[in-house]
Amino acid sequence: MNSPDVGWRLDPTVLLPLALYAVVYLWRFRNARREAGGRGAGPLQALAFAAALIVLLAAVASPIDALGERYLFSAHMVQHILLGDIAPLLVLLALSRVILRPATRRFMRIERALGRLAHPAAGLALWLGLIYLWHIPALYDAALRVPALHALEHASFFTAGLALWWPLIQPVPMRHRLSGLGSLAYIGMAKAGLAALGLYLVWSTAVAYSFYESVPRIWGLSAIEDQNVGGAIMMVEQSLVLVVTFFVLFVRMLVESEREERRRERLEDAAAA
Repeated sequence: MNSPDVGWRLDPTVLLPLALYAVVYLWRFRNARREAGGRGAGPLQALAFAAALIVLLAAVASPIDALGERYLFSAHMVQHILLGDIAPLLVLLALSRVILRPATRRFMRIERALGRLAHPAAGLALWLGLIYLWHIPALYDAALRVPALHALEHASFFTAGLALWWPLIQPVPMRHRLSGLGSLAYIGMAKAGLAALGLYLVWSTAVAYSFYESVPRIWGLSAIEDQNVGGAIMMVEQSLVLVVTFFVLFVRMLVESEREERRRERLEDAAAA
């Protein structure tokens, strides 16, 4: 079979939550602009929101969804990357303290209630743990055969992605903050940890997920070739995100260091006067 039967998924259970997200976000964005101008809701937040909405639609409503569910492990990998890594990052970049102002104190109370579970290490462990858990062959195959389990898998990926990126972005400043070098080590461990799974899938010679041995083959890809491509997609995406994030964090570290140096110089000048 060479022509996959796929199309856009116009399912209300998928589209309504996205529509609700868009409505609530635009309402808060408009209010934030009134309250604080561009400082509270600027072009960066608007662009990130638009990108987040596009990525979420691509993940759950575009042909990528049907390709992954019916034909290709590699397409399913693209979907999981969008849901568990790219979309959560963009959703958090679209936020600011002003946009979240009605819930700011609630976030702080939740952090205090969680205690050590609010530490960045917990977010890292949750992200890696859930992704590796869902890639256990029996559980992965079951999710593809049971719609409710598949929905749970996708929801858990997205939640884990939020937990991973929150300590680095922190739209609402929290008590647990990563240092400059700590941020680099944190994202390095996250991406290296997942790239290891991608490396295994790239070099594997046996099909790990029996579901994809039972579906029609398309585009001339055998099941094992499809699995190898999926692993390569995971490795490349993790590497690209790591490089970009390292660059952004390094620049942020330099800017913060320069700001701290200027503050210290002002204090010294004031003391000398």
